[in-house]
Amino acid sequence: MVGVGAAPSRGLRKGVVVNIDATVEAIRQAVGEAEQMAGVEVSGVYAGVAGGHIRGVNSRGVVAVANKDREVSAVDVQRAVDAARAINLPQDREIIHVLPQTFVVDEQDGIREPVGMTGVRLEVEVHIVTGAITSVHNVVRSVNRAGLAVHDIVLEPFASAEAVLYPDERELGVVLVDIGGGTTDVGLFRDGAIWHTAILPVGGDHITNDIAVGLRTPAAEAEDLKRRYGCALTALISGGEMIDVPSVGGRKPRPLSRQILSEIIQPRVEEIFTLVARELTKAGFQDAATAGVVVTGGTSIMEGIPELAEAVFDLPVRRGLPETVGGLADVVKSPIYATAVGLALYGARRPAVAGTPAPSGDDHLFGRIAHRLAGWFSEVF
Repeated sequence: MVGVGAAPSRGLRKGVVVNIDATVEAIRQAVGEAEQMAGVEVSGVYAGVAGGHIRGVNSRGVVAVANKDREVSAVDVQRAVDAARAINLPQDREIIHVLPQTFVVDEQDGIREPVGMTGVRLEVEVHIVTGAITSVHNVVRSVNRAGLAVHDIVLEPFASAEAVLYPDERELGVVLVDIGGGTTDVGLFRDGAIWHTAILPVGGDHITNDIAVGLRTPAAEAEDLKRRYGCALTALISGGEMIDVPSVGGRKPRPLSRQILSEIIQPRVEEIFTLVARELTKAGFQDAATAGVVVTGGTSIMEGIPELAEAVFDLPVRRGLPETVGGLADVVKSPIYATAVGLALYGARRPAVAGTPAPSGDDHLFGRIAHRLAGWFSEVF
């Protein structure tokens, strides 16, 4: 990492663009800061996508091995993945990722790399991530209007996992919970692959709003109180600790027990973790996280988050920090930068020519709807 830039994302709500101009301005500001620090010009980006419109589903594809000598080739693998991605989709949705999980050659399962093996039947299990075309579109359009090309769209929990998960956790089974401002992103990994994804429309902004309403203080002051004094577990706070709470309308700040602040925060954080646990149970993965839970994202910095998560999940919990980067490692070694560092790592492992989409095994929306976009933009502009 050689440059970092940050800006408030006022144009987003619950992970979805609601104000393009504000989003464009935030992108320009963040990229400008990063360019200034790094001393290089940015021409293209890898953009993270989240929001309640995201859906993940597991699918299976089966093909006959085409070679006469029955040796599985890369072409066979691609045919199997293409068969798995042939799912019914509404017209307003598009595939973002097709992520292979495991392969089966004849009756032999648990295969990671089937190329070169001998068999007559090849099966693949994949995780397919889909999103609303318009929502993904608005992210791409915002980036384009900021003067940047989009090399690839990446699901945010998938990006965060690149930065904060260890290989042994991915193998054993781990749940990644990325608590952002507007959403909480969930990813379940096991056997080295992603098996379940979910985007819950609740996050740190909801905690801030609870504080603002509960303590009758402006939203900006509520955010500051959350960051400076917030604690997700009331039991960790001594009863005599006092804080000053700013009032609205120019009134004087008033003293308040920090324990009361925690009593406002704890139920909302508990709700977030309960929703995650319910989502995993609904998907049938309640016992899959042998290695426990990793919490990341800006809200996870708050005191008491791991302890409360352990109580809800009844599993070992740790904070996820980006630890595999050089350069500005001391700056970005924070859960706040998990998704951003993950996107950078994703891009570094899939190099792209500036201004062109990165090669992608899933051949997602850019290739398939480029002609539609071109026609649409020509009509609008």
